[in-house]
Amino acid sequence: MTDTAAPRPERPAGYWQRIDRIVAQAPPLTDAQRTRIRVIFRQSDVTKEAA
Repeated sequence: MTDTAAPRPERPAGYWQRIDRIVAQAPPLTDAQRTRIRVIFRQSDVTKEAA
């Protein structure tokens, strides 16, 4: 299998600094939110293993 996807374009200047500012302003996740995210990611692993 060969990788035929086009390369991603370069990020604009200040891209990661902007992401860092947005993340810093966000409220912390609750335990319920963390659990929900873990379940979602683990479901994708189970789906891959079943395929």
